[in-house]
Amino acid sequence: MTCRTPVLQSSLVSAFGIAITLTAWGAAGFHDLSLIRYAIKNADYGRAAEGAAFLGLVTGLVYGSLVYLLARYMYGKRVAAHRCASDADLNDFRTSGSAPGVTILVPSYKEDPQVVRKTLLSAALQDYPRRAVVLLIDDPPLPATIADRRTLDAVRRIPREIEGQLAPWHTRTSGALAAFDRRPPMNWRALEAEGRLIVQLLRDVAQWFTERARLEKIHDHSDELFVELTFRRQAQRYADEAATLSLRIDRADVDRVYLRSVYQRLAQQFDVGLSFFERKRYVNLSHEPNKAMNLNSYIGLMGGRFREREQQGERVLEAAEAGPISVADSELLVVLDADSILHPEYTPRLAQRLGQREYRRVAVIQTPYSAFPGARSLVERIAGATTDIQYQLHQGFTGWDATFWVGANAMVRKQALQDIAETREERGFQIRTFIHDRTVIEDTESTVDLRARGWQLDNYPERLAFSATPPDFGALLIQRRRWANGGLLILPKLWRYCLRGGGRGAAVIEAFFRFHYLTSLAIVNLALLTLLAFAFDDRMASAWLPVTAVPYYLLYASDLRRVGYRRRDVLRVYALNLLLIPVNLGGVLKSLQQACTGRRSAFGRTPKVPGRTAAPVGYIVAEFVLVSWWTFGAAMELDHGRWLNSMFGAVNAAFLLYAIVRFIGAREVREDLRPLWTDVSHRVRSLSPPRRLLRAGARVYPLIALVLVLLSPDSARGVDLAVTVDDLPTHGPLAPGLTREAVADRFIAVLKKHN
Repeated sequence: MTCRTPVLQSSLVSAFGIAITLTAWGAAGFHDLSLIRYAIKNADYGRAAEGAAFLGLVTGLVYGSLVYLLARYMYGKRVAAHRCASDADLNDFRTSGSAPGVTILVPSYKEDPQVVRKTLLSAALQDYPRRAVVLLIDDPPLPATIADRRTLDAVRRIPREIEGQLAPWHTRTSGALAAFDRRPPMNWRALEAEGRLIVQLLRDVAQWFTERARLEKIHDHSDELFVELTFRRQAQRYADEAATLSLRIDRADVDRVYLRSVYQRLAQQFDVGLSFFERKRYVNLSHEPNKAMNLNSYIGLMGGRFREREQQGERVLEAAEAGPISVADSELLVVLDADSILHPEYTPRLAQRLGQREYRRVAVIQTPYSAFPGARSLVERIAGATTDIQYQLHQGFTGWDATFWVGANAMVRKQALQDIAETREERGFQIRTFIHDRTVIEDTESTVDLRARGWQLDNYPERLAFSATPPDFGALLIQRRRWANGGLLILPKLWRYCLRGGGRGAAVIEAFFRFHYLTSLAIVNLALLTLLAFAFDDRMASAWLPVTAVPYYLLYASDLRRVGYRRRDVLRVYALNLLLIPVNLGGVLKSLQQACTGRRSAFGRTPKVPGRTAAPVGYIVAEFVLVSWWTFGAAMELDHGRWLNSMFGAVNAAFLLYAIVRFIGAREVREDLRPLWTDVSHRVRSLSPPRRLLRAGARVYPLIALVLVLLSPDSARGVDLAVTVDDLPTHGPLAPGLTREAVADRFIAVLKKHN
């Protein structure tokens, strides 16, 4: 792989944007403070409080813009300074014998077997020696349905099947290396002949990768990227190496050491152990339903020997010096979600960096995951765009020493996890935890734990990992609600860590970014919702206010274009963010609920199932409430002559309506709301109002009867048509746009149908 750093506009552009944002915010703040002082001087404390609230909300939004611009500025500097290891350096690292062992852990819960297979193949074919891949299956060991049983059996077979595919090549390449080592010292003719053998072996390996790429079934864009990274590029690399070696042989530019390194790399390519582990089979391991405890259960066993025994009809895994079950240990762990794939050089590049002296205190190194390119659905593409921009944001955080562990993929030092490990009791058993599961964003909390122990975190500035983006709103809702749940719970721990920094400049800068990361979803969504919900005095909104957002959106649009999207997608990103306001606030409320009750939130796994994931009725209703609220508010503001506030509300209502139609879909909305309508209709019908009451209601006010008939047509039987129609009001509309004639026609039609 040749490192190609993305072209990024100069950091001076980001600095210019920061200057504009701060200047505009300062001018807008000065304007608002003048109004607040005037209100206080005139004892108008209500207006003063309103002005202070408005200024605070605007400052919260500007805070987010500044974090983005500052991160972008530092990202530009990191990209300009980045120098990745050369292919020669990586080859020396791989063949030197000093490369530490790596265990790739893939936690899985009720995943599609094909998704798991791609992830395991991507991990197994990493171009790195001394590696093992372990699938951590978290499904119930005794499935409740036949379908679940079949899925579990299929997932269990995957490690063995992949090993079977690689075993012949492992035998061939390791055998060739062993035979080469047994040969006596060679003259040039022997070296040339040996080189020709290796050239043919390289071509055969390239052909195997090409054939594997041909046999893979490509159903969507994620399959396309998987085949490209895992097979096609590997095939091309080995073909290029064969051509290069052939040229070197022609120039008599090879020796025994070089030929052995080629043999060794080929043998290492297919030398990998794959296995699976199920913690829920053992009563003495944690059964907490989350990814963190799935990982913790296996990490706690690494380096030990164990045996199984029965205890009161349940299976126990206990330590035993000569036990038949051995769990291999390794210095480095790669934590990889079951819907992610890695570039073949992910492991060697990150491990090589951790081996450098200046990175000896780095506990976690990662490349924040990118979205699979080429998504077909609009919601997946735009959500993926926000993911790709988040990659840039996290890279910038590293420049400010504020890296967060992002859990889809990461390489972790086991020593660092042992440094923050704790022991607790669960169901009467002592359970050792390395990655804390107090919140559903366990990687974020572990970041603060590691920093408190003096460890650092790093982002490698290359896109080497890709993860799935939810393809529909229902699945995206579950993912983003989980992301929003937990940040507020970690704030006290982060506050204590920052206080121990003693007010140092570096600690203050780190806190600036870390507090935003934990609170942004609460601050930004509450600020925007409040500004749209309440009619603030439009004198507070100076002309400087929109200028504070101009650099953010212009540079965001530019960054979208740079990573393969359209500049105008920034408008769709804004619409998606409006759509996610109820979702994000739902996650924030779950955090507050946990803080008040002490009960941990359930870990909401992102569904990865064929078809569409239905969205909860409450969230769909909330979206329409917001559209109606903002539209009504815009009309009221216009009626009162506050045209600026009216335009703000109307534009946001239009964006949200667009998001509902395009990101959820009209048909999907009807499907998601059907349970609500069915439930309401059932409840109304179950009341079965007596006919006499209905007749009385018809005489008092026929519109009431009409509503009851429409909700419960069965109750219309026996109603006197003449009395009902004659009793309708004789003048004026019954409601805006609803005339007596329209009501009469509809009422008579319904009554005739059921009499």
